[in-house]
Amino acid sequence: MEKEGKYIYCIIGTRQDRNFGPLGIGGRGDEVLTIGYDDLSMVVSSYPLTEVAGTRENMVGHEKVIEEVMREFDSVLPVRFGTIASNADEIRSLLDRRRREFKNALRDMDHKVELGVKAMWKDMDTIFDGIVEENKAIRNLRQYLIENGTHNIQARAQLGQLVKKELDKKKERQAEEIADRLRRTSLGYKLNRAIGDEMFMNAAFLVDRGREKEFDNIMDDLSDEYQDGIKFMYAGPLPVFNFVNIVIYPAEWEK
Repeated sequence: MEKEGKYIYCIIGTRQDRNFGPLGIGGRGDEVLTIGYDDLSMVVSSYPLTEVAGTRENMVGHEKVIEEVMREFDSVLPVRFGTIASNADEIRSLLDRRRREFKNALRDMDHKVELGVKAMWKDMDTIFDGIVEENKAIRNLRQYLIENGTHNIQARAQLGQLVKKELDKKKERQAEEIADRLRRTSLGYKLNRAIGDEMFMNAAFLVDRGREKEFDNIMDDLSDEYQDGIKFMYAGPLPVFNFVNIVIYPAEWEK
């Protein structure tokens, strides 16, 4: 039988023992509890002392526990997915050693949440037509292929490279345009990798809970303003994964 460890989700500032229910990852119904030292606690559940599979189910389970903790605590520090301690004593020892770091981070993230915004173009034909119209080199090369056939592999490859370059530039400009509107109410933001041709923005914003409504209103305005050309996906409040991700290296447990 595999030895049981303590899977760690996040860190909170509390002296009280808490039980958040049978939400532990792994599908076993393990209770999610706190293990504390002084006024800091780690939120944990039992889990075998093995590498945690990076499945979507496990990752979503990790995030859901943190979101549940956020319902009660204004300041939550997410811990990197897959972090396991051997026992409660290791956790208490680490909380003692890194106390100042964790306390400062909790103070910095107090009353703050992450809001996620993705933006996608609705009509890619219009986007590509615009790129052709705006770029003389692309327009001329495209006309050459139309007149001489598409069998010229080198010319086709060159056209593809030029279009991709211009598409990336257009994505960057449009993302900055949208982000500029939203960051007025945020304390920080991060542009993550956009996936596919349609998505030009995948951003996370750090927002004070007191300004969530203001952020919501800007999102409503953007949705109305760009309703014909852009689809927005808006998520939150979320744990501050893009702004805090506590890392605990295996060697630290041995100290």
